[in-house]
Amino acid sequence: MIVYLAIFRLRFTNALQYRAAALAGMATQFAWGFMEIFAFSAFYRSNPAAFPMEFSHTVSYIWMQQAFLALFMMWFWENDIIASIMEGGVAYEMVRPVDLYKRWFTQICANRLARALLRCSPILLVAFIVPQPYRMSLPPNITQLLMFLLSSMLSLSVVAAFSMLIYISLFYTLSPMGVRIIVAVLSDFLAGAILPLPFFPDNIRRVVELLPFAAMQNMPLRIYAGNIMGGDAIRGIALQLFWLLTLVLIGHISMKKALKKVIVQGG
Repeated sequence: MIVYLAIFRLRFTNALQYRAAALAGMATQFAWGFMEIFAFSAFYRSNPAAFPMEFSHTVSYIWMQQAFLALFMMWFWENDIIASIMEGGVAYEMVRPVDLYKRWFTQICANRLARALLRCSPILLVAFIVPQPYRMSLPPNITQLLMFLLSSMLSLSVVAAFSMLIYISLFYTLSPMGVRIIVAVLSDFLAGAILPLPFFPDNIRRVVELLPFAAMQNMPLRIYAGNIMGGDAIRGIALQLFWLLTLVLIGHISMKKALKKVIVQGG
């Protein structure tokens, strides 16, 4: 455990150094956040009762999504992990006295958390001072806030566990591009990144909410906004925990099988 905490600290500290990239990302997220909110506002003004979420909930959902984009989005990739697999550097990783799955999992979590912390403060500050009705609200109570924090940590872990399955699949492919594109598009849609899941048709939503994608950003953002509360929030967190354990178990088994057959060519 001490080894992985050290890896986490090193990766976290290293990722905090990329301030220029964080500033560029913040500018994009501000623009995208305002654009989404203004678009939803136009629809809500026509008939507010026709929507499954209150406008204030939708606003909080979008601002939190933009503030913590790096935690949840599946199109953030660890290029050094991809390069290690595709270029044969994984051979050096395999001789180190650490579990490769745990090492990469720790690296993913550290990098994503550092990126999110670099970007979130300015975005949240602006989100809390813009005029109504575009201002983000606080959670309804302290219990809701604590459930949001727990759900966010589980969400980050589910994203890391799912990402590990994608990286493991690269042991069997010649190029990572196809897998990355398909996963990025599919996960963004099913996790609520493009449209919050309550806006889906009921029959589709009931199925999507049971998938691992719904255990990513959908759950913590809706808990924060107050769209999911009480027993529903607890059940949602339990589902996140189920998917985390399931994905980690599948990942460990898949990693062992992949490493038994891996072949590194060159010299």
